[in-house]
Amino acid sequence: MSWGRWLGGFTAASAGLLLYGALVEVDKLVLERRRLWLPHWPEHLDGFRLAFLTDLHLRDKQTVSLAERAVAAVLGEAPDMVALGGDFVSMWKPHSEEMLYRVLEPLLIMQGGVVAVPGNRDYYDGNPSMLQRVFDAYNITLLRNQAWTHFGVSWVGIDSANMGEADPLGAFEQADEDHPKIVLWHEPDLVGYVPEGASLMLSGHSHGGQFTTPWGWAPVTTRNGREYLRGYFPNAPTPLYVSRGLGTTGPPSRLFCRPEATILTLYSM
Repeated sequence: MSWGRWLGGFTAASAGLLLYGALVEVDKLVLERRRLWLPHWPEHLDGFRLAFLTDLHLRDKQTVSLAERAVAAVLGEAPDMVALGGDFVSMWKPHSEEMLYRVLEPLLIMQGGVVAVPGNRDYYDGNPSMLQRVFDAYNITLLRNQAWTHFGVSWVGIDSANMGEADPLGAFEQADEDHPKIVLWHEPDLVGYVPEGASLMLSGHSHGGQFTTPWGWAPVTTRNGREYLRGYFPNAPTPLYVSRGLGTTGPPSRLFCRPEATILTLYSM
């Protein structure tokens, strides 16, 4: 076979995989259920059920529909809390707020048991303060280098490192020392900057690699989303869970890396 024919075949196969990912994989939502045994986690909170959604990247009908299904999936598990890990929009557009209202409205059922942090995308053509009106309407607490205690847990929310807005020390100074701490920080590779004492950090950002081989290798990764790509890392400086998230960047396609909604059940070690 000539190089020209080989290259043509490779290009056609790549285009076919990209199209398959756009038509099939990008909408194949997976509800991941994991049990995590954590340090600094009190026995009286064993069995705490935490839903985690991240990287909605709302921009069009497909992303709204997928996010609606993800919200319904986690609420169907009757979680104690819902955590939202940032990148609510792909970038701010005139209809972004309308999409947010539509997707997040069912979270009213949590009666204030929803906590969120911004991601880097929430700064594109706007800023995270534009989330506030929607979040206020649905009783969602947005943390930007802040801490908030709810349901016996001190939630520590750190702003986007990629946008130069992160202040982990300032956020931890506000944490309640009498309660276990769960950190929300969009970019997972910053876990080494989390002060000691947290039970868990939740991140997204990496999309799990988005396009991977069947054995999980990702040829393209993103800044601060390379070292910890997806899944649970109990031996990270702070135990870390990284979701594959819902949305995409670049081509609206995924391969061997389906979108994720997550239910974590937490136990003491």
